[in-house]
Amino acid sequence: MHQLELLRPHEIRAELARASRVYLPLGTIEWHCEHLPVGLDALTAHGVCLRAAQRSGGVVYPTLHYGTGGGHGIYPWTVMMETGSEIVAQLRKTLARLEVFGVAQAVLFTGHFADEQIAMVRQLAQDWQTEGHALQVQALSINMLPHPPIAPDHAGPFETTLLHALWPERVDIAQLPPKPVRTGNIEEDGWGPQRHVQGHPLWGVVGPDPRDFDPARGSELLEAVVAWLVEEVA
Repeated sequence: MHQLELLRPHEIRAELARASRVYLPLGTIEWHCEHLPVGLDALTAHGVCLRAAQRSGGVVYPTLHYGTGGGHGIYPWTVMMETGSEIVAQLRKTLARLEVFGVAQAVLFTGHFADEQIAMVRQLAQDWQTEGHALQVQALSINMLPHPPIAPDHAGPFETTLLHALWPERVDIAQLPPKPVRTGNIEEDGWGPQRHVQGHPLWGVVGPDPRDFDPARGSELLEAVVAWLVEEVA
């Protein structure tokens, strides 16, 4: 077991003796269209970190469900921090305590990959390292996987497939209307501004149509992300 909040102190000590590493997953509460849960970013980050810890050691901290940046701030059931300063303060306090506990390595791993979020964790890690702490900090994002089998998106095939691999019961494509019958090979631009118009059948989806996702590719995508993360933190 690697889920920190479920561990007793002697279990934490035993696991950190194997690998003195703590994963700090980050997500947010954010609209991911009608077919996905609003906590998707946190669910995927936590799920990937748990599997990486199972493979190479360490423990996984409870996910921080607050994020910053992106284009969905005014969507329903989205709570986004205006800046990263509130988040950084919590992370810094956590890192300081982990350092006191003698942890050697902390991994900031964000499933919410808005540019502002990635810049926030990268700057925090850089500042922390510059300050000369004993605790080493890495900042990584789920979309940094090189050559992913499915390209990253927001609520499209990438996020839908990955969540389905972790939480299949929380993906419900039936909540989306059927795809229209098209003539020819013209497809809608999934990165266009029309996806941000309320009433669009894929309102809030940024990227390819998630109705085309293939559940069978979930294990391939999940394995690629986990293997990459394990290699990055080794």
